[in-house]
Parts: sequence; C-alpha cells; structure tokens
Amino acid sequence: MGGTVVRAEAVVETGEGRVDADFLNSEPGPGREVPGLDITSKSRFINRELTWLGFNWRVMAEAENPDVPLLERVRFLAISGANLDEFYTVRVAGLRAMVRQGVGTPSTDGLSPSEQLERIEADARKLMARQQTAWKHLKALMKDEGVVVLAPGDLRAADIRLLETYFFEQVFPILTPLAIDPAHPFPFIASGGFAIGLKLRRDATGRNLEALLPVPAQVKRFVTLPEGPNGEIRLLPLEGLLEVFVDRLFPGYTMLGSCAFRVLRDSDLEVEEEAEDLVREFETALKRRRRGEVMRLKMTANAPEDLRETLVEALGVAQDEVVEIRGIIGISNLSELCSIGRRDLLWTPFTPRVPERVQDFDGDIFSAIRQKDMLLHHPYETFDTVVRFVQQAARDPDVLAIKQTLYRTSRNSPIVAALCEAAEDGKSVTALVELKARFDEAANIRLSRQLERAGAQVVYGFVDWKTHAKLSTVVRREGGELVTYSHFGTGNYHPGTANIYTDLSLFTCNKPMGRDAGKVFNYVTGYVKPETLENLCISPHMIKPRILESLAAEIEHAKAGRPAQVWVKVNSITEPEVIDALYAASQAGVKIDMVVRGICALRPGVAGLSDNIRVKSIIGRFLEHSRIVCFGNGYGLPSSEARVYISSADWMERNLNRRIEALVEITNPTVHAQILDQVMAANMHDMAQSWVAQPDGTFLRHTAEPGEQLFSCHRFFMENPSLSGRGRAGARDVLPLVSELE
Repeated sequence: MGGTVVRAEAVVETGEGRVDADFLNSEPGPGREVPGLDITSKSRFINRELTWLGFNWRVMAEAENPDVPLLERVRFLAISGANLDEFYTVRVAGLRAMVRQGVGTPSTDGLSPSEQLERIEADARKLMARQQTAWKHLKALMKDEGVVVLAPGDLRAADIRLLETYFFEQVFPILTPLAIDPAHPFPFIASGGFAIGLKLRRDATGRNLEALLPVPAQVKRFVTLPEGPNGEIRLLPLEGLLEVFVDRLFPGYTMLGSCAFRVLRDSDLEVEEEAEDLVREFETALKRRRRGEVMRLKMTANAPEDLRETLVEALGVAQDEVVEIRGIIGISNLSELCSIGRRDLLWTPFTPRVPERVQDFDGDIFSAIRQKDMLLHHPYETFDTVVRFVQQAARDPDVLAIKQTLYRTSRNSPIVAALCEAAEDGKSVTALVELKARFDEAANIRLSRQLERAGAQVVYGFVDWKTHAKLSTVVRREGGELVTYSHFGTGNYHPGTANIYTDLSLFTCNKPMGRDAGKVFNYVTGYVKPETLENLCISPHMIKPRILESLAAEIEHAKAGRPAQVWVKVNSITEPEVIDALYAASQAGVKIDMVVRGICALRPGVAGLSDNIRVKSIIGRFLEHSRIVCFGNGYGLPSSEARVYISSADWMERNLNRRIEALVEITNPTVHAQILDQVMAANMHDMAQSWVAQPDGTFLRHTAEPGEQLFSCHRFFMENPSLSGRGRAGARDVLPLVSELE
C-alpha cells in the first residue's frame, strides 16, 4: 500500500518510509534496527511523558487536517490546549516536586526527573508555537467562511457604541480592577486564571501605577457583534473588549502598556492515607489544589519589561517557567467557537441508534436482556439504554436492590437521580462513589451527599486504591427466585462523554456473572476479597496474572506450530512486566496487533525485540476509549474459539497494580462475534484515522492517494448496526466486517 506519509511531531527523530495501517489484511515485520538502541537496556521502553506528548501532537494534527470540518479543527486545537494544561498541572507538577525534593529515581526507561523535564520543555514549547501557527491559519480560513475574529483596531464607531452597553450590563458588574502597590498586595490568581496586567500613568500627577484586571470565567470568551455587511459572524475576544474600555475602569489614567497572562498551578492532591473521613479530607485537599504552586506562566510577548518582572516575581515562577505567546492566550477556550451556530462547519449530525432488540420488547430492557446477552457500542448505540436500565430498575416494584459504581458522571446525572428515586422508594441502593477521580472530586462529593440524603448507602471504597471498575447490578424478584441483571462497561456512567467516547456496555442476567459482580461489590464495601471468580478478573490481584498467563499460552501455541495471535485495544500501555511479556511473545512468533490511543511505552517493530508487534493510534471524530483483548487460543484471529475480554483497565501500572478494575470474559457467541468480527476487525482495518507507531517511538500516518477512499472504522460503525442489538429485524443483514473483506 502506497500513499503519502504525514508525521506527528515528537521529541525524537521521526522514522521515514511507507506505513500500512491496515493490520487486518497484512502481516507484521520484519523488525527494523534503531540506531543506538540496546534492546536489553531500559531504553527498550519509551518514556511515558514523552509518548503522551506525541499523542497530543496527533490530536494537534487533526487541527491541521483539511479533511476535518473547519470548526471541528478548531475544537481539536482547543482539545490539544486543554490536554497540555492538564499534563502540566499533574504530570509535570509531579516531576518538579521530585526534583525539588532531590529525588533522582529514573523512570522505567532510565531517564531521571530532571532529564524528563528538559525534554518535555523542549517539545512542549514547539507544540505551543505550532498551536499558535495553526490558530492563525484557522482564523484566516474562518474569515473566508464568514466567521471573523476581530481585534480592537478592527472595530467601527457603531461597534463600540453597541459594545459599551454590553460591557456595562454584562461584564462591568463582575470585574474587579486591582491596583498593585504596598497597600494592595498581589492577589491570588487561581489555576487556569486569566488576567490582564496593566502599566498605567495617572494624568494628574504623572505617577505610574501597575494594576491587574482578572478576566472573569463567568463571561463568554468571545463577544458576538452584529453581522457584517455580507452576513459575517463577527466576534471579539473578551480581552479585546476590556482593552477598549480600560479607560472606564481606570478613569484619569493613560495606559502605557499591557499583557495578558494565564496561570497554571500544581493540581495534584495529597491525601492522608489514614484519613478517618475521606469526604472531609478531600474537601480540604480541593482547597489546597486551588492554592497550588504555579507551574507555568503564559503571557503575551512584548510586555513592558518592568510589568513582566512584577508578574514573574509576584507569582514566584522561574524564568524557564515563563512562556511568551505570540497569539492567543488560553487555546482551550477556542472550543467556544464551535457553538456559534454554523452547523455547516461541523461534523454532519449523528443520532445514536436505539437497539432494535429493546424496541422489540416495547422498551422493557429486562425482557431484552432475558432473551440473551446484549452488547452496546457507544456512541453509535445510545447510552440512554444504560440510563434507562437504572431508571427502569428504580421504578420497577419487583426490583429489590441496585448496586452501582460511580467514577465520573455528569453534573445533573440522570443515573444519580434514578438511584435517589429508588432509595426514596425503599429499595436497597448501594452507590460506590470514587472520590479520587481526578478533577471530578468536588462533583463526586456533591453527588454522594445527594445520595445519602435520599437514603442510599454510599461507600467510598479503598483509601489507597481507586475503584475504576464500571459495574451495575439490579436484583429483581421473578416468580420464586431472585435474578441479578448486570451491566459491565469499559467507560464511565457519564451521559455527556458517552456521546463522543467509544465504549462497550455488556448487559447480562448470566448467573455466574451476577455472582461475580456481587463479590466485587462486597470486596469494595466490606474488604471481603473474593477467593474465586467465574467470569471476571479484578485488579490489583487477577488481571495482570491473567494477561501474563494468556500470553504464555500463546507462546506455547506458537512453539507447537499452532496459530498464535493477540489483538489488544487500550488507551495506554506502560506496565513494564506486561510489555516484557509482549516482547517475549513476539520473539516466540506470536503475532500481536495493538490499538493504543495515547501513551505507549512499548517499542513495536524493533529487530530482535518486537518484530511481530504492531501498534496504531486512532484519532478521529470520536475518542477511542474501550479496552478489549483477544487471544487466539491456538486458532488465530478472528475465531469462535478465541478468548475475548472487555475491561475497564488500561495496561498501566496504576490500573493493574493499584486500582480496582474489572476484566470480563465474553461467553455469549453473538457478543463474542460482534467484538471480534465487527469492533476489533474494524479497528484493525482502519486506515483513515490511524497513526502507525515506529520503532523509534514516533507515529506516521498513511493518507490516501488521489481518489482513494480509505476505510474509516468510525464511519463503518455509524453506518452499520451491531450484531447483538439487532433484535427481531434479524442479524442476517449485519455482515461481520471480516466477511465483507473476503
């Protein structure tokens, strides 16, 4: 397969050559030599932080992709900015803390904290410069499409008159201009806080004044002006509005200079392991987060030198923590532009399907599940089915008990509302709320209080392990017995993110699975570690051993001359023991194809190390989030004899060694075929959105020849119903992808 090659920037030199992203119809190898790489040393791993930056370069590349609708390109740019902000406030913050404390322990790949910071800084600055270049280009394209982002100098007198009314009615009441002098010490600027520094001169005395104007987050970043003469949408950034009316905020002063700046602080939480009351401890920790150490100061270039020095000194940042921006501050805010009403510049609207099988039973989800197991593929099939599963349970008089894990969910969660309704109706409701879900701690504290008020039993799990498993069980009286209906998911119970995250939802009333789910809940609520599980594995005790045992079994198949093959789909892989086991399997002749969206510490395609391993990253309209692993079991892939699992766990140290996660083996033949022949086959076949990992750790993208239509797994899933949810309409018209390709 030919085609052009597009590269995502990275911290190491990018490999050259053609890439074949169609893993379904091609073979791996041969491996390539990497100059200077000792495959027996720690450099057989790729640094976690640097490979994450490579992922964000791939996100950034979608902002430069002409095949993506214009405002969606702006959205990708905003996402790359938000990702980088979080990376600095969490990962970089942790590395800097290690350096401050004199901790020189190298990472798995052998780099010290200071070496990692040096490489991160070099690559991140390149990325930020590229973001500004992309924004300049996108702004020009938007102008061509009738969406104009103005500067203060572009405003007409009529515009200023209209803006004056908006300024005084919508902005002025929540502004707080702040002088900086001995009587007015430098104020606290929260993480993510955006402000304008001003250098002013008092007209009456000629004395200079330095001041701050915090930009309120409660006001939209872009102000809409009346349409232009040709119907253009005209927008003014909020900081431009403030610049126009600065004389109204500081009457009697002349502005000598200004700069916009934004602060990022350390957002990591430190929680006492022996905290007697986890909720109270987290409420205190959240207050500490808001006052964390400044990690990065972004400011517009060409600021007055004395004003710059004031800001740097007052915020306590080193010179190498200051980034001067020639462009817009706060790239993440650009996502607001996707809501200006130009649907023609966005993706074509897509409505998730309602499973026909549920409709066959007039919306009775329990009846649909009783017929046979059902797997939904979100967002292509509506997450509303998961919500209705809990809502129906809440209102069903035959339901006695509901148990539910909540890691992340929406602010006004319909699932939480249904759990409250069930508890108020007298049902036994147990909600396992994870307080350590980063950046959602405050929301989870609120919903736990709400559940407790309704009468639900709220449990917070382990102090030192996050509960990341996605489980829900409903116990229903049917005749003379109790039947457990279970839901196992790869993603969060969050109706909002379910519209853009690709995840799997398995519904079953299989008795062994119900027993397993009950044991997992008992473990987290009462520390009763299950001695045996029938269809589930949980970490930190069982998932990694199951992965290692399964890889060892594939090695034995390869040695015996039987087909030996593994398919993996995860968001990240960093666990060293698992990576070494994959290397060993590759060296034994096991063919391993992986879809790894983000962090990948494994080096694929290295001669003598990983000749038989291929890795791709799919970046597109939807965020790949499902975790799946398939072992050929001596029959190759796809095969009805393969062992297929879905999971909540990525293959990282934290997920496999320090979290409560679930790995569910798929036993239903239809669901088994759906995952292998549809979900995984389409991911392996995708070329339109796939970046192929190179031995040096970089990723190359295969693009189409003129007139060539590349297969897109996202498009395939939007256009084709899934096997297990097809219902009375029949599964015969749902051809497995592998059959279509034969």
